[in-house]
Amino acid sequence: MLARRSPPDPDLEVARATTRRVARTFALACRILPAAVRDDVYRLYLVFRTLDDAVDHGQPGAEARIEAVERWARGGPRGSREARLLAEVDARHPLPRPALVDFCRGMRDDLAARAIVTEADLDEYCYRVAGTVGVVMSAVLGTRAPAERDAAALGMAMQRTNILRDLEEDGARGRVYLPREALDRHGGDGAEGRERLMREQIARADADYEQGLAGVRKLARGRPAVRAAAVMYREILRKIERDGYGRSGRRAVVSRRRKLALAARHGLPTR
Repeated sequence: MLARRSPPDPDLEVARATTRRVARTFALACRILPAAVRDDVYRLYLVFRTLDDAVDHGQPGAEARIEAVERWARGGPRGSREARLLAEVDARHPLPRPALVDFCRGMRDDLAARAIVTEADLDEYCYRVAGTVGVVMSAVLGTRAPAERDAAALGMAMQRTNILRDLEEDGARGRVYLPREALDRHGGDGAEGRERLMREQIARADADYEQGLAGVRKLARGRPAVRAAAVMYREILRKIERDGYGRSGRRAVVSRRRKLALAARHGLPTR
C-alpha cells in the first residue's frame, strides 16, 4: 500500500525558495540541519526576512505586519501570514515570545530611522534585529544548557558584519548604523580614520563571534550547521580586511568556493 503524501504547503515552498535566493550562506548551512527542524527554520527565516524587507523597502503595510506579530507574541490572534507561521512553529517548538516582541521593536527602530549615537545604542539595535533571531532559532534547535546570551551574541555578530559590509549601500540610502561617537572619534570619512573605525568594529564583531561559537556546544541539534553558518559569515570580516577596510568602495563578497571550503571543515556537503 502506497504511503499517503502530505498535502503541499505553499508557505513552506516560499520559505525554502526565499532562503535559497536571498540568504545563500544560510541556505548552505541549512542543508545539514536535522530534518526534524529544517523546515521550521526555513519558516522562521521567511518571517524575519519578509518583515525586514517590508521595513527596508518602505512597504505600505509594514507597520501593520509588525503589529500583527507583536500582538500574537503577546497572546493575540494569528492576524497575518507571519503570525500564522510563528504559531505553526510554536506548536512544535515553543518560541520565546519576549524575543519576538524585541524583534518588533527593532523593526520599529528602522521604521523611525532611530539615530545610533553610542556603542550601547548599536548593541541594542543589533540585539533587537538579529540577536533575537538567534534566540528564537536556538529555541527551535533546543538547548542542553542556558544558551540565550550566546545565541544572541552570534546574531549580533552577524548583524554587525552586515553593517560593515553594507556601509556604502546604507550610506547611499541616508542610513548610518555605526555610532556617531565612534565616527567622530576616528575622524569622520578619511581613509585612515575609516580603517581605525573598521578595525575597532571588526574586533567587536569578532568578540561576539567567539562567544556565539563557544555556545554552539549547548545546542541540542544542528550544531554543525550553526557552526558552519557562523564561520562562513565571519569570513566577510576577513574579506573586508583583505580589501583594505573599505578603501576600494566595493562591497565585500566571499566567493562560493571559499564558503564551501570553510564549511567543509564543519561537515557541510560541497555537492
